Amino acid sequence: MKQDSNNKNGTPQIHVPWYGYVAFLMAVLMFSGIFSSADGPLKVLDFNVLAGSFGNITGEQATNFRGIGGNGAKDGFMFALTLIPAVILALGLVNVIDGLGGLRAAEKLMTPILEPLLGVPGVTALANIANLQSTDAAAGMIKELVDNGKLTDKERSIVITYQTSGSAGLTNYFSSGAATFAILGTPIIVPLLVILVFKIVGANLMRLYLKMFCKD
Repeated sequence: MKQDSNNKNGTPQIHVPWYGYVAFLMAVLMFSGIFSSADGPLKVLDFNVLAGSFGNITGEQATNFRGIGGNGAKDGFMFALTLIPAVILALGLVNVIDGLGGLRAAEKLMTPILEPLLGVPGVTALANIANLQSTDAAAGMIKELVDNGKLTDKERSIVITYQTSGSAGLTNYFSSGAATFAILGTPIIVPLLVILVFKIVGANLMRLYLKMFCKD
């Protein structure tokens, strides 16, 4: 992979191999949920399908390994265990994509869009897209970006605000929200667009707060 260089005016120029763009495109499709309802082999391209699910313990009342009626720290620990596979899978995929140049492609392609829209670099694009499907996976991806020095504290705060509002919006909307589809007075896409718009509004409110009160 070519190293970055500066153009004539001193601006860093990002070099991305062709397969970096392919890796970024595949990552966007995988984390976007487009293939979640696909039939046949294409379904394996969806992140949640790859993450899978725990089996049920059969009996008089089938349940998963968390059981039912748990509470307190012990139930919280069991819940945390359910998050680990998805986080590990997401971070593994991101490292593969990064190795292929996918994150550099995201930075080059998405920065002109995300900087004016949210005030964050394009390297956050995959985490923001993943947030539409998975709360924990997207949070883990942002932590890795921060640990690698690719995000400042202010940028992290903006992205976290974006992710917290309507987190895992696609997954929750088309699962739990499906129960209301029959009585909606608007097209199904409208509430989803409202969720997406207010994610952006919330992020920009945080952006405004940081600009006004956090000068350092």
